[in-house]
Amino acid sequence: MVNGRLELTVLGCSGSYGAPAGGACSSYLVRAGGTTIWLDCGNGSFANLQQHANVADLDAVVITHAHPDHCVDLYGLHVLYRYGLGRDCLPVFTPEGVEKQLASLVDNWGDTFDWHTVGDGDATTIGEAQLRFSRTDHPPPTVAVEVAHANHRLVYTSDTGPEWSPEVFGPGVDLLLSEATYQHDDIRTPIHLSARQAGEKARAAKAKELMITHLWPSIDPIASVEEASEAFGRLVMLAAPHLVTHV
Repeated sequence: MVNGRLELTVLGCSGSYGAPAGGACSSYLVRAGGTTIWLDCGNGSFANLQQHANVADLDAVVITHAHPDHCVDLYGLHVLYRYGLGRDCLPVFTPEGVEKQLASLVDNWGDTFDWHTVGDGDATTIGEAQLRFSRTDHPPPTVAVEVAHANHRLVYTSDTGPEWSPEVFGPGVDLLLSEATYQHDDIRTPIHLSARQAGEKARAAKAKELMITHLWPSIDPIASVEEASEAFGRLVMLAAPHLVTHV
């Protein structure tokens, strides 16, 4: 933590399935003062989490939706907490449907997690971090997340189509972490953004910085950075496993 600011560590950023090199899916470690939050738990990310944090020190887990590339590695945390550390009642914040989806992986969660359902417009405080949620343009129920601490704000879009905008959280976010699954000349489905759309939305929201993530593994990331940067009006950052950024 630098000068009380938020710290973001990328644990996984591959879009929809694991990439050949360093290919953990969506997952981020957020530190706000003395508070540690695991934000999304995509496949392959739990191993990376253990390189950057003592998992016994987690204050909460936030999962944005029930697609496996954002939630499935919660299973590993459950096994370690229940059978390794003997820990229980870790707060887990999710939209409707995530607990039921993940329940198919285990016979019984026991008391490992304390589940909280969040939806559009909800807010909560986790230690030193203030969180707000907004329903995005993506099935199943999916929430974008704003994390605020010490007058700094991080917004994570999670997965979304173009009908949602980070403007809902107010202008001037310090860092917008935005999905940019496709490039604009090849948008395969309308439930994800292109790099150009990510840049346009960041510019409309007057974001100070933009980091693109959740890129489809087979596309050229440099071309995506160029596309997003042109739309944003200045150079954007590219998420990469183990990248640490101070917000």
